[in-house]
Amino acid sequence: QVQLVESGGGLVQAGGSLRLSCAASGRTFSNYAMGWFRQASGKEREFVAAISGNTIYTDSVKGRFTVSRDNAKATVYLQVNSAKPEDTAVYYCAAAIGYYNMRDSRRYDYWGQGTQVTVSS
Repeated sequence: QVQLVESGGGLVQAGGSLRLSCAASGRTFSNYAMGWFRQASGKEREFVAAISGNTIYTDSVKGRFTVSRDNAKATVYLQVNSAKPEDTAVYYCAAAIGYYNMRDSRRYDYWGQGTQVTVSS
């Protein structure tokens, strides 16, 4: 079992920044590829970014979001810059064994509870 706890969400003005964190506990963190997803009200959950050794991003966040991880702290981060109102959503981190098809939420075995990000215009 892996437990994931997100933090760092909140209210930010358009153009602003915030950093989301996801702390993992349980099994060896470095064995897992990590992903970030988001779900806006009334919409399906969508892929945002993923990291193992490499990183991938959905097109709408490229150049604005940065995913990183600190294996010593068993934590994955999502730096959000130049925030837009359309980034408003609940953000979830997730863990998967193996780094393939990371855009597919079905690949992930463990999920956090989510953290709300609201971007005001």
